[in-house]
Amino acid sequence: MAGISNIVGAVIDRGASDWQIFQQNSSGTADIAVAGRWGADKMVAVELRLVHEDTGVLVAMHLDWQPARTRADGTWSAVLKAIPAGGLYRLETHLRNEPGQPVEWCQRGDMRHFLGVGDLWVVAGQSNSAGYGRGPAYDPPELGLHLFNNAMRWTLATQPLNESTDTAHPANREGGNSGHGPWLHFARLIRRQVGIPIGLVQVSLGGSSLASWNPTEPGHHPLYDLMLDAVKAVGGKVRGILWYQGCSDANPEQARTYERRFIRAVRAWRKALKSPGLPVLTAQINRMTTGDEKAALGWTLLREAQRRVPHRLAGVTVAPTLDLTLTDGIHISPGGNMLLAERIAQAALAAVYGKKVDYRAPEPKSAKVADGGKTIVIAFENVTGRLDTIDPTAQPFRVEDARGVVPVEKAQCAGASVHLFLARPLSGKAVVHGVWGFNPPVVPCDMDRVMPILGFYGLVVDR
Repeated sequence: MAGISNIVGAVIDRGASDWQIFQQNSSGTADIAVAGRWGADKMVAVELRLVHEDTGVLVAMHLDWQPARTRADGTWSAVLKAIPAGGLYRLETHLRNEPGQPVEWCQRGDMRHFLGVGDLWVVAGQSNSAGYGRGPAYDPPELGLHLFNNAMRWTLATQPLNESTDTAHPANREGGNSGHGPWLHFARLIRRQVGIPIGLVQVSLGGSSLASWNPTEPGHHPLYDLMLDAVKAVGGKVRGILWYQGCSDANPEQARTYERRFIRAVRAWRKALKSPGLPVLTAQINRMTTGDEKAALGWTLLREAQRRVPHRLAGVTVAPTLDLTLTDGIHISPGGNMLLAERIAQAALAAVYGKKVDYRAPEPKSAKVADGGKTIVIAFENVTGRLDTIDPTAQPFRVEDARGVVPVEKAQCAGASVHLFLARPLSGKAVVHGVWGFNPPVVPCDMDRVMPILGFYGLVVDR
């Protein structure tokens, strides 16, 4: 048996990279298949083991030195099985030249450092997912929070996640340098609570429409294709998708179909990834500071679509954003991103990891007429404390009836409800829209959690 002449010892060619996070299975373990080449004048076996990176202590007895399968063509392969969730780990190899040779005298082999077994989350959507926040924020890198980046390489996760140095997939190359986004802090919060490494798989792109992610719509779907390629490259399984998108679809025509189209997209993702219940954690679009009446309608309709999806499709959550500060006319600031990360992490801890966390935002349950038709009482669910507002003069609601728009003179919070005092009695069928427009006034919050209400559209007023 002879190895490749220009190879010395054992070489790892594929199966594990420095910083790689492997998706744990339902048993809380993962298998790592590795392969490579060997070269020596004589060889008994290529062997490998897994130790803790920080101490060098063996991870488990069954992961001590074990032989790989070697071939006469100078190649080898092996599978380390049932690696427990956790890390960080170091994969070591060596080449045993003589039977019974002491480990310390075996011939050298490649190593892979900072490996972990935990959960992988895909970062998808447009600019507020890609991270366009500008300015300082204490959001440091941390061992155990790793990134599969645009160069299709594993690395320590750090801001900006969506930067395109040596990109391997120009389909999501940004036109300029991206900035701060919410997902590194999200990963940190999950790791603190669950105790496992978190890997982020970055595929988002600023300005992208739903159609580019949705294979059920006509045309090409480059970002859908990219997402599948990236997931395949990290092992084919992920824990879920982090999705923030909608601004490019926030016009009346596309917004009216967004709910249906997004549901189809999620079902297509789940089918392609062979994960029927794959969690998708979303955010309702925030605010934009400039626009016209058409934009006002489009942004309101889009928020309603995003609010409704979790009611129709299990495994989807939505977080509010309308109190988050901006870094420009549309992009969330670093401070806002940190708060959004907390909200979506709470949703993940409750809906994915089974923790007891109140993560749902207040949303309307009913609207009823009072005071002879001159008051509407909107009852909200998911209120743990009381609704209130930091600006009692703000009026982010819009009422329409058979005669047109009904002026709202005042909006007043009371417990888990909001009372709208109208300038005139309602006439005929009436509806109320919450958080109207592209740049609505200050919205009510569940004050115990500082959790703003979700925007809504077309809530029928019960006469």
